[in-house]
Amino acid sequence: MRRMLVLIALTGSAALALQAQDGPYRPVKEIQIGGEGGWDYLSVDGGAKRLYVSHATKADVVDLSTDTVVGEITDTPGIHGAIAATPGRVFTSNGRGNNASIVDAKTLQTISKVETGGNPDFILFEPKEKAVYTFNGRGGSSTVIDASSGKVVATISLGGKPEAAVVDVAAGRVYVNLEDKNSVAVIDLATHAVVANWPIAPGEEASGLAIDTKTHRLFIGASNKLMLMMDSTNGKIVAQVPIGSGVDSTWFDPGTGYAFSSCGDGTTTIAHEDSPTKLTVVQTLKTGPGARTMALDPATHRLYLPTAQYGPPPANAAPGRGRATMVPNTMKILVYGLNGK
Repeated sequence: MRRMLVLIALTGSAALALQAQDGPYRPVKEIQIGGEGGWDYLSVDGGAKRLYVSHATKADVVDLSTDTVVGEITDTPGIHGAIAATPGRVFTSNGRGNNASIVDAKTLQTISKVETGGNPDFILFEPKEKAVYTFNGRGGSSTVIDASSGKVVATISLGGKPEAAVVDVAAGRVYVNLEDKNSVAVIDLATHAVVANWPIAPGEEASGLAIDTKTHRLFIGASNKLMLMMDSTNGKIVAQVPIGSGVDSTWFDPGTGYAFSSCGDGTTTIAHEDSPTKLTVVQTLKTGPGARTMALDPATHRLYLPTAQYGPPPANAAPGRGRATMVPNTMKILVYGLNGK
């Protein structure tokens, strides 16, 4: 009887191990960040093999060849994101400063700052015109900055609160989620004008956005636990799959056909674009507390998600109103790879 119980236990353990490994993505390693304060967007600079991590009032710079922090970009109050732009320059969106920093990529020193609309949040580099777009949450606008000169070339009224954005150079368009309007605004690159505004129903309050430029499909992470697939030529919703709660980031990998939505509940949904009209969930990746933002390195197919340890809510918080507090020096980046690579 004991031998049978041992066999059953071993069989159960094996089943749990297989279940934990179910799906294409596996944990690879953790990158220790430490420090205090929260985080927002991450971005990969494939050419420089760097990961930029917005963190409180600075951006941590991670060398992806060694997976270690090698520097930081400072004086970025309320930073939301940092991106590589023209060679040798990095731009940051500083929410509380109502501006964008232009930074020397080698020294990580600030060259200058550019005034934007209120609370610049998501930031995007458009390679055709070599322009940086900041999407200003409180301003309900986008500020377009010439990446070479650092001059503002346009301010685009969006008519709503922008979140994530993507660019399709061949189509000459930038697409941006308007969170409070439940829609996607379409910006013409040549005229810097909004030329369409498409509802995302049945989605609500979208944040994450990604694109497959080959099939002309947008992937939208919506707060009502849906990933939507939209035709980027006409705004038609063609497919949807369920995701977790608290979504904030969505990516698409053209090399694998996988779309990813990371959520604050500690899950990342991985779906496959089977066809231009079919989306299938292939994995619900267990990540960590608050791991709602993410970056994808399309060259290695690795995912990078920030998380930390959290303590209980403050003792004097009203029932159901208190938020868990982050334990100082516990922030880290979870790294996941395709088949554990």
